[in-house]
Amino acid sequence: MDGSPRPRDGARSPEVEQAAEGLRTDGSRLRAARRLRTAPGASPAVDRLVELAARLLGASSGQISLLDDVQSVAGSAGLPPGSATRETALDRTPCTLAAAAGALAISDARADERVGHLPTVVAGQVVAYLGVPLTDGGGHVVGTLCVFGPVPREWSETDVATLRQLAASVVTELEYAALTGEYARQHLRWRLAMDAGGVGTFDWDLRTGELVWDEPLMAVFGYTAAEFDGTITAFNRRLHPDDLPRVGEALRTCIEACGDFEAEYRVVRPDGETRWVQARGRALGGPDGTAARLLGAAYDTTEDRTGDVRVSRVLEAMPAGFYSLDHEWRFTHVNAEAERLLGRNRDELLGQVIWTAFPATVNSVFEDGYRSAVRTGQPVNFDAYYPAPLDGWYELRAWPSPEGLSVYFLEVTDRRRARDRAERSAQRLALLAQVSAELAGTLDVQAATSRLPRLLVPGLAPWCIVTVVDAEGRPRDVGWWHAEPASRALVERYAAVRLDAMPATSPVARALLAGEAVRADARDVATLLPVGEARELLTALDPGSAVCLPLRGRGRTLGVLTLYYAPGEVLSREDQATAQDVADRAGLALDNTRLYAQQQQLAEGLQRSLLTEPPEPDHAEIAVRYLPAVEAARVGGDWYDAFLQPSGATMLVIGDVVGHDTEAAAAMGQLRGLLRGIATYSDANPVEVLRGLDASMAVLQTRVLATAAVARFEQTEDERRRGVTRMRWANAGHLPPLVINPDGSVAELAAWKGDLLLGVDHEVERQESVVTLDRGATVLLFTDGLVERRDADLDAGLVRLREALADVVHLPLEDLLDEVLERLVDGRPEDDVALVAVRLHRQDRPRPAEAGPNVVPDVVPPEPAG
Repeated sequence: MDGSPRPRDGARSPEVEQAAEGLRTDGSRLRAARRLRTAPGASPAVDRLVELAARLLGASSGQISLLDDVQSVAGSAGLPPGSATRETALDRTPCTLAAAAGALAISDARADERVGHLPTVVAGQVVAYLGVPLTDGGGHVVGTLCVFGPVPREWSETDVATLRQLAASVVTELEYAALTGEYARQHLRWRLAMDAGGVGTFDWDLRTGELVWDEPLMAVFGYTAAEFDGTITAFNRRLHPDDLPRVGEALRTCIEACGDFEAEYRVVRPDGETRWVQARGRALGGPDGTAARLLGAAYDTTEDRTGDVRVSRVLEAMPAGFYSLDHEWRFTHVNAEAERLLGRNRDELLGQVIWTAFPATVNSVFEDGYRSAVRTGQPVNFDAYYPAPLDGWYELRAWPSPEGLSVYFLEVTDRRRARDRAERSAQRLALLAQVSAELAGTLDVQAATSRLPRLLVPGLAPWCIVTVVDAEGRPRDVGWWHAEPASRALVERYAAVRLDAMPATSPVARALLAGEAVRADARDVATLLPVGEARELLTALDPGSAVCLPLRGRGRTLGVLTLYYAPGEVLSREDQATAQDVADRAGLALDNTRLYAQQQQLAEGLQRSLLTEPPEPDHAEIAVRYLPAVEAARVGGDWYDAFLQPSGATMLVIGDVVGHDTEAAAAMGQLRGLLRGIATYSDANPVEVLRGLDASMAVLQTRVLATAAVARFEQTEDERRRGVTRMRWANAGHLPPLVINPDGSVAELAAWKGDLLLGVDHEVERQESVVTLDRGATVLLFTDGLVERRDADLDAGLVRLREALADVVHLPLEDLLDEVLERLVDGRPEDDVALVAVRLHRQDRPRPAEAGPNVVPDVVPPEPAG
């Protein structure tokens, strides 16, 4: 809390009210927002974008708001059902402030006097809030994209940049949906214009006799759908008797010649009214060359017997372009909208061949479509681009007619470009998601960073190189890729030699030093390079330009992403923003790895500082190992110990405090110190040491649970002469020791179930066991991390351990422990592992050299026991 006065629920904020008034009074902005608000079909796409925003920024909820004179929800994620149907006053939402301010990042809205009174804040739905404006192509702020959650959090500059990029994609989707709606309305007006002209169509299958009429044609003949039986009889039944012979002869001639049909005749309707109809059609040949179908159109010409004037009126009024071509591909009709779209007047076009008037149609999709329609007699629909001077995309519908070919067309350049922007935006977002998954899905972030070029090429650039600063501060090229397979070997070699040849003024060096993007002309870079291999390789690769983007961490630059472009290519603002976002994510991941490695080293150093070196009594060799878990915090409760008691007896300890964190490590240090003190002062047996430790834990209120196994090696003079040693041991819930006998056999001293854990009941009765060992035996104490796996039970792990020990019994003790760790956990355990082992060398011979020097405190006897 900042101590500033907090508005009560229902109070007003001058900042929000001022922002709302500014939005309401901007007329052009209101029109732009209302246009997008009425866009159909945008919701699924924008919902996906707001879900992606919430996921990328780790927020529980997100919302896309359109702001005209009220706030309406265009897309949402994590909100209750029905939220998208509600409208909110502009002065009752933080989105208004975000739209007016350019961006709004609030860590705790409850403590912010501008928005603390708003209903969603008072209700606890919005506590942390981040919002950015939605700005359309005309520069109008039409709404906001925001993410929020019910708990406080700090927002970074990277979070704001990511949300801004997503906001651009949201606007693209909304504009695409609005344009789609506009074109749908144009199509409807087009169809209404045809309906207004009363033009109907027919399709007569000459093989089956089936006759198909559309609704306008049935209306001309006075039929309903139920009355029309789909045969030529229905046509003859309405035909005037005087016209029947003439029309029938025209149809026979058309069918026999597989040619054109044209006739004007009278129709007698059921109410006795007579109407004049003009009909035109064409017979289409089947595989055998004879007529198989007759297609055509007809319209009522009663008011205007020629029909031309009426049809011309309809065509002139159409909101779509229309032109017709004769059989020689000459323009025979061009309407007013076609004149506007084609940039040519009809007097100039009429009589010209289309391939001459518009030469870019030759050998193009235009020519293919038109010739296909004439050849097959079937209508065609397609989108096509015509280059300058038109420089536009068109949607065309062409169908053959007795006179040639009729073509309706609309310009769809804006829609096409909006769709292309939407697709490009989706590709950029997919790339960001893929990069995030690649960096988050591995502990080896530097290796993942080296794979980035394969993700970025060719989507963002034809080729690129990733540079990372190593631990000594030297830049190294760790990844590269080229879209052309033939050029990849050149790029690989260039990446191997370029940094050594580049001076301190090179773009890569400047980007590293300044932490800012640097653009450069490839020719300028080549002149910076000394004569030699690097310059020759860059010349052979022949880029036109490059942009160097820093991999930025927390206050430092950890590398550079260099994107290369062919001559004439330009990196768009959106693509550069995406590339910098990728670079920032890689930089942050590298920095996280650096910090994590520092924490690992610190934690492991702390852990190892608590685990001291063992003593080396004469003729007893002791070896220890501690290996932290690879996926944990590298600090935990596993411990080993080895020390001498005042009597000279050697004592080994293995233990494990429940838990895998710093608290477990701290408790481990306490218990280890207590046990050492009890054992070295009292000279007690293992069972008494464990009993004393349990009692001390109860008195000191050490509220932890732990397992431990304590083994003491004793020897009388008689046992020394006989070459044996007694091991006295006690077990508090820990795995029992394993013994490797001199003959190589491996023995488990008892069932693994031991006495009660430490810290449960300090009055429990504990048991002690004694076993006699031959000199030359090896005893191993270990924690469960050595034998436990996620995919196997404990018993299977113990079997693997015994088999491994039987294989390596001949090795020196230090090598034996290393080999056991490698075989059981591959040097990368899932849990912490602690080991302590003693090998009892023969006492009738000198201490072996591999056992190392004899290290014994001065206050204990030199060789009283094993």
